Order: sequence, then C-alpha cells, then structure tokens
Amino acid sequence: MDHVPALPRRIALEGASNLRDLGGLPAADGRRVRSGVVFRSASLARLTAADCATLAGLGLRTEVDFRAADEQARRPSRIADIPGLEHVALPLDPAPGFDLGGLIAAPDTPPERFLEAMRAAYLAYALECTATYARLFRLLLEPARRPLLFHCTAGKDRTGVAAALLLAALGTPRETIRADYLLTNHDWRGEPEFSVGLPPAARVLLEAHAPLIDATFAAIAAAHGDVATYFHTGLGIDPAALRAALLE
Repeated sequence: MDHVPALPRRIALEGASNLRDLGGLPAADGRRVRSGVVFRSASLARLTAADCATLAGLGLRTEVDFRAADEQARRPSRIADIPGLEHVALPLDPAPGFDLGGLIAAPDTPPERFLEAMRAAYLAYALECTATYARLFRLLLEPARRPLLFHCTAGKDRTGVAAALLLAALGTPRETIRADYLLTNHDWRGEPEFSVGLPPAARVLLEAHAPLIDATFAAIAAAHGDVATYFHTGLGIDPAALRAALLE
C-alpha cells in the first residue's frame, strides 16, 4: 500500500475538500518544501463564510484556477470575501483528446476504456499543456504571488499533474509524489453532479490511479530524458529557481 505522509497538511473546509499544504514534504538535498507557501485543492465554488475566513487566515495571495471556461462560468470561485486574493484563470480542458460525454453515454464502455482515456489526458497535460503549467511555475517564482493555491474541479487530474510536476522539480521522491497524488482518494468528498447518472463502469473517473501518474513520468522520460531537461526545454523553467523559492 502506498504510504500516506503523516504530516499536518490537510486543511478542513465546510464547502470544499481536498485542500492541503504541500509544505513539509521531503525534497532535494534533505530539505523540505516550505510550509504555508503552496496549496492544492478542489473547486472553491461552494465556500462558506467560515471557509473564507479559514483561507484568509492562510494569507493567500493567488488562486490559480485550472477549470475550463465553462466550468468557471457555471460555478465561479467564491473568493470575493478573501482580502488580497487574486483569481488567475489558467483553463485546461478536463478531457483533452477524447469525448468524455460520448464514452459515458455509450452503454457498453468498459472501465478499462475510461482509464485509457484518462491516461491520454494525463499525457496531454504534461506534454501538450506546457505553456499553462509553465505559467503556474512562473507565478510561484514571484514572491508577491505567494502563498498560492492551485485547483481544478476535483483537485485530482489537472491539479494532480501540476502538483506531481512541481514536486518532481523540487526533488521530492517519486513514492512521496505518488502518495500525495493518491491522497485525493481520501480527501475529496465529491459532489452530487459528478456521480448522478454516471454508469458504474465510469466511476473510475472519480478516483486517482497511481498508474496514471507513473505513465506521466514515463512519457516525460521518453520525450525529454529526465525531469530537469523537461523543465528546462519543455517549460522554460529552471528547477533550481523553484527550489530556491519553495524549499526550506
């Protein structure tokens, strides 16, 4: 079983879930990610007044929203009551390269087909959406933008790849990256609209799957050789700069 890091990293909210601080995770040279600097979560569309107070207490300055434009329009983030927090939209297609609605509507789509489609989406995020992820990392390099929180809808796929890439650049061991990714299966409460009418075979879409993040890193290795080269040539970001900014 993958190890779940026993760190006080989870932050409980009433109207949102899957919020945690990446701080405290091990990184390069025996160092750790700085606490209170970079956070990941699911959608912030249902925040309560108490949640806004909790997030304000984190001192957040930037919210990066990976949800597609239609997702953001339907369920905008409720951050107006959080002083000093700027919303930055960096939209990513939730299912690049395949017709998710068509797969769900087809009566005989097996779970394996959904997993194959998710795998294709993860590879597209890492190899084709480099400009979007590079923008996230450039924001993190700006002191005035931190603390920064990034999220999508579930905080699982688009956010999961972003967190995995960032931690890899910081030198976090692969098994710890995988464990952080899988925490979504413990921390995301889900929302009714995701599961209503969803066929049983499609419920794999609601979970994080370790082989998907493993396949992402394998594709990066095949295309670029290693993570450092991927960051330098694929994203135009120096991992050393991220380490200087985000490690203790």
